[in-house]
Amino acid sequence: MSAEAISYGIINAGGFLGFTKHNVEIPISQFKLVDNRLVLPGATKEALKSRPELLEVTKGRSVKGAILGQAVYNEKDERVGSVEDIIVTPDKAISYGIINAGGFLGLTKHNVAVPVSQFKLVDKKLVLPGATKDALKASPEFQYPQ
Repeated sequence: MSAEAISYGIINAGGFLGFTKHNVEIPISQFKLVDNRLVLPGATKEALKSRPELLEVTKGRSVKGAILGQAVYNEKDERVGSVEDIIVTPDKAISYGIINAGGFLGLTKHNVAVPVSQFKLVDKKLVLPGATKDALKASPEFQYPQ
């Protein structure tokens, strides 16, 4: 997995009475990072709903479907965790994978930030060479900024 720029954000503008989705694509360059929140300056819900609905993504891959929740293995093909989240830098590059190594009896989470450069893609599997579940659990837990 290499650090790649993110080109579009997919926004759910809401559909009929809020029960359905109306997904629209917005170029990521239109977003601004303000107080650790993504802001779409000048956007209104009505304006987003008036945009054509995105029915198919052809420009890239969805992080949610392609990366989040995917198992992470070591080079011995042992599962060491799963991708819980990704961290995107202000210049739109993916910098860290947040790996859930599991907590007490698998009922809690122990998320660890791992630089994207340490991952390898081997036979369509995310591999973290040299990792063990115990080593990840012993690593400091990742905390989101408040």
